[in-house]
Amino acid sequence: MSRRTGQAGHIEQSGKWWVVRWWMDVEGQEQRVHKRARICPVSGPGVLSKSERTRRARAIIAESGADTVEHFNAVVVKKQEAVTTFQEQGARWLKSLQTRKRKPVALSTTEDWERTLNKWLNPHIGSLPLSEVNNASLKRLVATMSGAGLSPKTIDNYAALVKMVVASAVDAEGEEIFPRKWNHEFVDMPVVEKSKQNTPCFSGNVMTGLAGWKKPRERVLFILCGAAGLRIGEALGIEIDKHIASDFSLLRIRQKARHCKIEQRLKTQSALRDVDLHPEIANLLKKFVGERKSGFLFSTRNGKPIASSNVIRRHLHPALEKLKYVNPHTGNHKAGNHAFRRFRNTYLRNRTECPEGLYKYWMGHAGESMSDLYDKIKEDVPFRKKWAEQCGFGFTLPSVVPNVPKKAVKTKAAKAA
Repeated sequence: MSRRTGQAGHIEQSGKWWVVRWWMDVEGQEQRVHKRARICPVSGPGVLSKSERTRRARAIIAESGADTVEHFNAVVVKKQEAVTTFQEQGARWLKSLQTRKRKPVALSTTEDWERTLNKWLNPHIGSLPLSEVNNASLKRLVATMSGAGLSPKTIDNYAALVKMVVASAVDAEGEEIFPRKWNHEFVDMPVVEKSKQNTPCFSGNVMTGLAGWKKPRERVLFILCGAAGLRIGEALGIEIDKHIASDFSLLRIRQKARHCKIEQRLKTQSALRDVDLHPEIANLLKKFVGERKSGFLFSTRNGKPIASSNVIRRHLHPALEKLKYVNPHTGNHKAGNHAFRRFRNTYLRNRTECPEGLYKYWMGHAGESMSDLYDKIKEDVPFRKKWAEQCGFGFTLPSVVPNVPKKAVKTKAAKAA
């Protein structure tokens, strides 16, 4: 509607009458049609001058309602209601997320949402017209997901995705076409109990065990994630010549690795930070880097970032099983990489006297108050370094010096071949 500037109509002579022609939206029809109405006789009683005919033509068009928002919403939007399905709107919404300037969504998030739409939402409500995606249809979907054994938190996340897709359908004025007042009682949405969520946290003893893992590359990765509180993607995205201080006492978090590829966008704005390391961790990191001057800190033989899924499946889970670790939420030995961050946060917050503003900065947590916004502790580097040494890291390092990853060097004969 915003692209329509208003019609003046086309005035022409038809027999003994002056008539005006204009475009009109018609309910139940995709294309607009031409409408025609008499203005005045060509001659005789009731004849109008050219300027009067123009004014009368505009009045006729206005009386028809062709250019009004009300007519547009009643006819055009109604056609959209009858045609647009949840699956179609979901596809449009995902595409818009990748191009919008306000609050852009990370590629990893849109991919997760796309998988959810394809696996759970579209098979059950994808064929429904968007106008019929309401509390009743959501109730049926929630019952299906509950019956399939999905956790309350997962169901809550998937239901939120349904709401976002419905809310994304807006008219030309930016108003929601299908406003909804979602009723969680009617839908019977399961209650999310945070205490029962799968959020494992390693203990100091477990971290000490992981710090002695047999594989040097993954061993240093475990140590660094636990001692610095890094997200796994942040750790795998570290490049030696770009993100490590010359004395190895600081890590600059500026990018992350995902699926062996670099993404310049971090998870949140607060994730862009400098993390100060304890002198023992800095010394271990220096020995691990060795003579390397560039490249990724944790790389494959081809020089690419290693895959986080391989780290979990081939190293973290076997190491936890060997340590006889038990996840209190699942009863098995498996835990994700985020358990390292929970360890670091728990240690700094409860086992040390680290200032709150400082450990929030190191962890990359967003501020929640004006005091957090005014806190500029990140600018006091000597203070940060002092507390990094004073706080420690909460577990014991192995006495064995980590092996430096081998860098393949081709001989002249190999190059010639």
